[in-house]
Amino acid sequence: MLEGFFLDENVKNAMRKGLRVVGDVHGDLQAFRHAIATDRFIIQLGDLVDYGPDSAGVLRLMMDVMQRGRGLFLIGNHDRKLGRALLGRKLRPDPPLEATLTQLFQPENTDVLQTILPYLEAAPAWVVLGRKVFVHGAFDIRMLMEPPPPALGRVTFLLSRALFGETTNRMQKDGYPERCLNWVNHIPTGYTVYCGHDQRSTNGCPLTIPGRTGGQAIFTDTGAGKGGHLAWLDLPPDFMEE
Repeated sequence: MLEGFFLDENVKNAMRKGLRVVGDVHGDLQAFRHAIATDRFIIQLGDLVDYGPDSAGVLRLMMDVMQRGRGLFLIGNHDRKLGRALLGRKLRPDPPLEATLTQLFQPENTDVLQTILPYLEAAPAWVVLGRKVFVHGAFDIRMLMEPPPPALGRVTFLLSRALFGETTNRMQKDGYPERCLNWVNHIPTGYTVYCGHDQRSTNGCPLTIPGRTGGQAIFTDTGAGKGGHLAWLDLPPDFMEE
């Protein structure tokens, strides 16, 4: 099993104060400022951008957190679309992405536009720390044995699962693929998967769903940037021993 395979000793030392797991931010800069106001190491679960009022500011703040060795972010599907757009890839029309790009091309955000691409390229699709798994979309057992592929490269099965979750063959009324949660039943006993992407909570708090094999998933997306708010969870310094 590959545990924290990409994390250097400085990062591991920073985690000794505990961990704060932050859900989808979607351009909500004010909420993200509150989320990072901690001595704990930050793992943000992806989708920093789109929908909210200040995606450029969120990216700037995330880069600052990383430069100070205080956190990292996972690649989310919205972050990946932004990265591919900045690489010049041809993408389908996407109003939230277009709004983010408009922000980035404003003169006051030139610093973000010129520096963000390497961060997006380097963002991992999942992280495994002990019996904790961090991923944007959904889990697959092979994530415990394989390192994540390049975030902006070819979409493999595991990268698709990490970015988009598990889908059925049906489309919803809103035009998006219908998502399912069968993957939760394949989380091994004793493992917890922290994910975003799916706004499953009905009370504004992170939602825990147990699986049939003894694992559990915690859904942290509570609608930041989309009329809801930003959620986070704090894990103690000994979280890898649990």
